[in-house]
Amino acid sequence: MKHYKTQILKADEESIRLAGELIRNGELVGIPTETVYGLGGNALASDSSKKIFEAKGRPSDNPLIVHITEIDDVLPLVTEFPYLAKKCAEKFWPGPLTMVLPKSDLIPFETSGGLDTVGIRMPSDSTARAIIKAAGVPIAAPSANLSGSPSPTEAIHVFSDMNGRIPLIIDGDNSAVGVESTVISFENNGIRILRPGFVSPEDLTEITPNVTIDDGVISKLGKDVVVKSPGMKYRHYSPKAEVIIIDGELDNYVEFIKTNTNKDDCCMIFDNDIIDVENPVIRYGKDSEEQAVKLFSTLRKLDHMNIKKAYARCPSKEGVGLAVYNRLLRAAGFKVIKV
Repeated sequence: MKHYKTQILKADEESIRLAGELIRNGELVGIPTETVYGLGGNALASDSSKKIFEAKGRPSDNPLIVHITEIDDVLPLVTEFPYLAKKCAEKFWPGPLTMVLPKSDLIPFETSGGLDTVGIRMPSDSTARAIIKAAGVPIAAPSANLSGSPSPTEAIHVFSDMNGRIPLIIDGDNSAVGVESTVISFENNGIRILRPGFVSPEDLTEITPNVTIDDGVISKLGKDVVVKSPGMKYRHYSPKAEVIIIDGELDNYVEFIKTNTNKDDCCMIFDNDIIDVENPVIRYGKDSEEQAVKLFSTLRKLDHMNIKKAYARCPSKEGVGLAVYNRLLRAAGFKVIKV
């Protein structure tokens, strides 16, 4: 793999122009979006998508999401744009929603992970949209981290993982949402949630009451299962520290910590939790939306603190909380203790 002297440039007219030029010419750029930072490359060029998989160390059957700036940009990329998809686009785009649709021949198999479908979304982040326009091509952009590690919500997180692997990172400040987009597909005249995100199941029922949640959202899938969305199959979002979810009320959580942990084990709790323990404590938000923003930076902080094991209070499994739980569940390798 080629070695680069990676630059971080603040988002401005010149850096956006440079980012677009690099992507158009087959290079990769770390770009800000409202969800997390993405590793952007030309979605229509198989070589660019190969570079994304190589830079991340990502399994090649883990599909990439294609980013656009206008609803009409979907049409050349797909063979079908069903009514429910149009309704979702009208309501949730631009924003953190990805729709899986039958792909056209313009999308290389490298971009779609060998599938005959492709995930497409229109980001709301103004810098991301400007970079896509500057590139003049749809941009494939998975999270800009090494595969398996916590997703980046700040430019410095991208630099930590991608220094030497890409030429440029555009610093657009911290990601506003903090977790990757909701991914949906359309089946049996309804919507199936493949990966939860800021657009919640409750939000989607405004489009149709026929909304289902894929088993892979909260269950571990087998190695041979073919998936249509990133974030469903492989180990994701994991710090070096071992993370274990404790599912129960605060009093039961505290009792578990006092009787089952070493004093160096970390308590990963909510902002408004009051606990009296000897263990180090780290807080990751007072509610689901704040936890979504803080989760990945908190997981990275565990490693900066040299924490070996962290016991995380289980977040809500409703609304945006489902997205937080989904990410934390994968960070923990599905290790959950009910108390």
